[in-house]
Formats: sequence, C-alpha cells, structure tokens
Amino acid sequence: MTFPPTRDEALRRLTAFVPQAGLAYAAGRNTDPGPGQPTAVSRLSPYLRHRLITEKEIIAAVLAQHDARAAEKYVQEVLWRTYWKGWLETRPAVWARFCTERDHQAQAFAGSPTLHAAQTGQTGIEGFDDWASELVETGYLHNHTRMWFASIWIFTLKLPWSLGANFFLRHLIDADAASNTLSWRWVAGLQTPGKIYLASTDNIARNTNRRFAPKGLATEATALTELPLPGPLDLVEHRVASISDPAMLLVTSEDMHPESAFGAASPFVAAVVATDRQQLWSEAARRFLEGAALDTTTRIGAFFGCPTTRHDSLDPERLLSAARAAGVRQIVTPYAPVGPVADALADISSRLAVEGVTLVQVRRRWDDRLWPHATKGFFPFKARAMASLAAGDLTQAAIAPLVWERIDGHRCGQHPARSIGASGVRPG
Repeated sequence: MTFPPTRDEALRRLTAFVPQAGLAYAAGRNTDPGPGQPTAVSRLSPYLRHRLITEKEIIAAVLAQHDARAAEKYVQEVLWRTYWKGWLETRPAVWARFCTERDHQAQAFAGSPTLHAAQTGQTGIEGFDDWASELVETGYLHNHTRMWFASIWIFTLKLPWSLGANFFLRHLIDADAASNTLSWRWVAGLQTPGKIYLASTDNIARNTNRRFAPKGLATEATALTELPLPGPLDLVEHRVASISDPAMLLVTSEDMHPESAFGAASPFVAAVVATDRQQLWSEAARRFLEGAALDTTTRIGAFFGCPTTRHDSLDPERLLSAARAAGVRQIVTPYAPVGPVADALADISSRLAVEGVTLVQVRRRWDDRLWPHATKGFFPFKARAMASLAAGDLTQAAIAPLVWERIDGHRCGQHPARSIGASGVRPG
C-alpha cells in the first residue's frame, strides 16, 4: 500500500471515498481485509494528520452527499482526532508523563527479547507479527488492527504501553501525539480508568475475514493504574491582533496547507517548510513526510508568491538566517498542538526572541471553536461539534486574512499561560 504524499492525492482519495462514506462505511469500517485490499475505510488519515487536507474539507464533502445520520460514523471518526487534540491541549501533563515514562521504560527494557520480538514481528503470535511487519514496511495499520495490536502488546506480551505508543508514533505516517498517546492509554485502562480493551481470537477472526485467529491471547486483564494527574487547564480566551508587517511563513508537519489558514494577500515575503527527520524511525514515514514537504513547498510558493525553501530540521539558527535574509523580525506558523513539534517550537521561540525575532503561532478557527468543548467525554463533545456543523459555525473562512492569533509555544511538561491573539477509541 502506498500513500503518494501530495494534496492532489488527498483530494482524489476524498472524491473516490465520499460515495461510500455513509452506510457502506458504517457496515464495513471494522473489517481489515489486509494490505492492498479494497476496504471500507477512507485511508485519508495520513493526509489529515499533516493537514494536507483539513477536517472541514472532509466533513463538508461527506455531508454534501450524505445526511448527518447516514454519515454519522465517519464524521465521528474525523471528530475523534479533533477531540483528542483538544483534550490533550488542556492536559499537557499527560504528554509530559508519557515522555518521562517512555524514556524510563526504554532504559529498563533495553535488550529485552520480548520487546525485540514484538517490534520485529517474531513473537509467534498469529496476526500480531504480520501487523508489526506491515507497520514498519508501510507506515500504516487499519484502525481496528491498531486496537488489537495495542491490547496484545500490553496484556498478552506484558510490555509497557508507553513503548508501544512510541513504536506507533515513530512508524505510523498518520500518528499524532494526542490520538496516539490517548488511544494507547484508553486500551490500557488509564484514559477511562478501569476500562480496558481486550482483543479476542473470535473478534480478530471475524474482522479479518478469518485470515487470522491467534491463540494464547490474554482472556482476562486488569487495567493499569497511575498516580493522579493535575486537573485540566483552561484554554485562554483569544485576543486578536491585526498584523500587517512583513513576515516569514514557517510550515511544519503539523499543518501543511497554510493556504486555507491564511489568505493569498498575507504579508509573507518568504516561506520555509521545515520537517524534522530525527523524529522518525521508519523509512515509510520519512518518505511520506519528505514528499509532503516537497509538495507543500511547490504549492505555497506559487500561492503566496514568495521565495520558499525546505529545511530537513527545525533548527533555530537556520530559521534565524532565513529571517535575516528576508529582512523580517516576525515568523508566523500554524499552531502546533501539544506534542514533539510544539516542544521544538518552544525552544525555537526562546532562541529567536534573544535575537529580536518573534514567533507567532496561529490557531485555526476549527480548533478554536471545538477544542474548548473537549472537557469531558467524547460524546458530549460530538454533540456540540455536530450542532456547530449544523449551524454553519465551522464552514466559515478558516481565518480572516491579516488577522492572526498570537499564541506562545509550550514544552513537553510545561504549559505556560498563553499570550493569545483573539469513551472507546481507535489507537493512532
């Protein structure tokens, strides 16, 4: 299975999928027929994760051909990604704890034969080994398969959930910090305390068309526990500021369609598309991100009419050099939610500030309207989101040209006050 890393391919896949986004999707979404086989799922997630195509575009196209009831299951899957981001945004301590636990467990399990077997597909567990190989080779797994994989990793192999989440985060081309971390936590019984997901032979056999029927899976399991986490922080209300000074646009892997976030009249005199190769393990993920960066560089150079370059790292010195060459003291970038890119931008912002260059992050209206509702469970959030969709609140322009929200960066484990201008799930 391949994912040509371009926006045009995302739009082509969306057009091909939309007729099946109603009842056909609902009926077949849990079945994994295997790599390269026809499937009921859209396989748009790599493009959505990096916002080569946006949530608004996908849902608008689906609801243009299906009523909300028929398309409910698919719209719900798109909204899960938004929900997880909003939930984690007010609970950055969850991401910080994952980072700490991942690093600790990596040391504790260094040289573990069980961990090595799980990552290389040599456990002897039917299905699981195939999925491990598929993940590494393609950078993708069916959503339902991700749940089975996570359950077997945690409850049958007895491996740390954080190392499994990291395995996905480094290999999946559609993994974002929120969806991946929180979904693994849900399987483990941490996200909804006491509620776990336990994979079964019968369920796997039924939903793989009998391709796999693994034996020896855990049939009983106890939810993992953890020390209490801090309560959620509030999303600070926006203070909107009009910015008309020349600026340099920075595009990261978190949002690779800035055309829909800023108008063509935005005062960008230069642009940089920067992706961090060091965050990736797999060749599949690296190829996708590099191809997406090339596609984005070509598109935005033509759209904004400014010189555009690519960087293979989020390096503050290279960004400073580019800003100086462009003669600007302001770099503008689409907002990076809690995760590795946000951590990097926090460090970059501090370094730029020393040199008198300001990094301005811009949050999309979609996130701004929906994240504040991600306070409790998913289904109250979904009800609010569907009401907003029905009212047309989310179909307006993403953001008015030249009116940008100033948002400070944050680090893993930190969530400073913003200076702002203006439960079952599938892992990964």
